[in-house]
Amino acid sequence: MRNMREYRKRLCLSLCVLGAVFFLATANTFAQSNLDDLRNKITNGSVEDKRNALLTIRNLRTEDASRIAVPAINDPNELVRATAVSAVVFLLNPDAAELLIPLLKDKAEFVRSEAAYALGEVGYYSVTEPLIQTLRKDRSASVRAVAAAALGKTRNLNSFDVLLRVSVLVQVLKQKPTSANEYLRRSSSRSIGQIAQILRTGMRRVVTPQNFLPEKYKYKNPDAEPMTKSFPAFRIALPILIKVLSNPKEADDVRREAAFALGAIGDASSRKVLSDHLSSPDIYLAEICKEALLNIGRDR
Repeated sequence: MRNMREYRKRLCLSLCVLGAVFFLATANTFAQSNLDDLRNKITNGSVEDKRNALLTIRNLRTEDASRIAVPAINDPNELVRATAVSAVVFLLNPDAAELLIPLLKDKAEFVRSEAAYALGEVGYYSVTEPLIQTLRKDRSASVRAVAAAALGKTRNLNSFDVLLRVSVLVQVLKQKPTSANEYLRRSSSRSIGQIAQILRTGMRRVVTPQNFLPEKYKYKNPDAEPMTKSFPAFRIALPILIKVLSNPKEADDVRREAAFALGAIGDASSRKVLSDHLSSPDIYLAEICKEALLNIGRDR
């Protein structure tokens, strides 16, 4: 009787193992079939077929799927090329960066903008210089602004790279504010803050303001070393950001991002200007200044 029970247990275990193997084999076959179908649509489908396939690949978020999207990077249709950009970002670097960098010179503005955004997400060290050149030279104001935003996301955090990125963003803020450069100035201010935030906390995500809840529900990091102490680039940025925040002729969004950046840098010399705006009629600016002050420690 005991031997029979052992036999049944072993048989049940064997059947479970066989079932799992069969399930995995079937799933892999199904997955491969799906990938083959997507590859066929990208190669032979209509523009709409290609875009739908690329959107599916993007949502799969795997390297194998992203490889299928590579040919679409050079598709004659600009909408297909632009959609392909977001589908190849899951390739391992340097492959993703090498594929996307040439698209910064695409003839279509939409493609260049998508490529700049994607390079920020890729964040590989080789993207800094191409993004800087795009920020300086692209004929489209919106593409330049996206390049500025992307410079705040890249993960290369050595001192020289930080200096390059912050310096070019500061040059934007030194220009006279106009309605034409508002988006560019906003992106540049935000990126300086994001670079500082990544260095100081490791967090890439930026939400300004975080919320309108009491202080105990907000993220704060007053004990972290101010970025001006370790990275000279932020010593250059600090007085420019203070000037931007203090200038009533600046657009509201630009001033808000400057306040965020000052908090992310965390230097005590910005405490006064942030405190001066706690009662601003712009409730968003006031809240961002409040949050910024939570990240500034004692004079050091």
